[in-house]
Amino acid sequence: MPQAKIGVIGGTGLYDIEGMNGVEEVELDTPFGKPSDAITVGKLEGVGIAFLPRHGKGHRIMPTEIPARANIYALKSLGVERIIAIHSVGSFKEEIKPGDLVIPDQLIDRTKSRVNTFFGEGIVAHIPFAEPFCPVLNQILFEAAKEAGASVHQGGTYVVMEGPAFSTRAESRLHRSWGTDIIGMTALPEAKLAREAEICYATIACVSDYDSWHKEREPVTVEIILDTLHKNIDTAKKIIKLAVTRIPEKRDCECATALKTAIVTAPAVMPAEQKEKLSLLIGKYLTQGDS
Repeated sequence: MPQAKIGVIGGTGLYDIEGMNGVEEVELDTPFGKPSDAITVGKLEGVGIAFLPRHGKGHRIMPTEIPARANIYALKSLGVERIIAIHSVGSFKEEIKPGDLVIPDQLIDRTKSRVNTFFGEGIVAHIPFAEPFCPVLNQILFEAAKEAGASVHQGGTYVVMEGPAFSTRAESRLHRSWGTDIIGMTALPEAKLAREAEICYATIACVSDYDSWHKEREPVTVEIILDTLHKNIDTAKKIIKLAVTRIPEKRDCECATALKTAIVTAPAVMPAEQKEKLSLLIGKYLTQGDS
């Protein structure tokens, strides 16, 4: 099976990456089902990349239905250590305009119908998640975005809503009153699962609209989003090409050892079936004597 250390998860409008060579499409199954689509593995700027379209080719999977656990597990099984995720978002700030990009550093979870952990069924783990995005990868993406000529904002809080309907005006104004910056439907549970899998995770958030709070703007529609996204996606692809060559080989961030102190269940009482199911994630923390 081909291997890649960098994963790219494409959002609305980003279903492939031009310039990849030595490409191989990999169909995977996981203990959590099949991922959103086949994963394209190849080289981009000489760097091993695994690309996965979050909504499937042709955009056939809505946010609540995304098989996030299968997606992250499949990327982990290919050797992925870092994920660059692309998201379409709305803005809560006048200064964060449609067409801008945001590299967020915080999340608020407003989802309600999604499984957001690999754990349970006899194995308990509590990951540290105070900093939900990898700071090292965030900085690399921000610098690459500036070099690519993007209007980019460093930092910001991303509200993740359930969808698939867009916000009411009241919801939009509520979220804005919290001092948040952007809203979308897909960064969670991805970011939590990536942390549980000890994969660095960072986001290029492509601003397509002002959500529904702005009195002088039309409420968000799919047409508005797609029109703005075409320009954003081209820029995001440039950023990815720049960023992948700058990612260091060694990982010194906390993402790489997130499970080290997170697993609270004694190995001796872990159900054998669940221990096997999660061996890709927790195997290195189980001593030979306890396995």
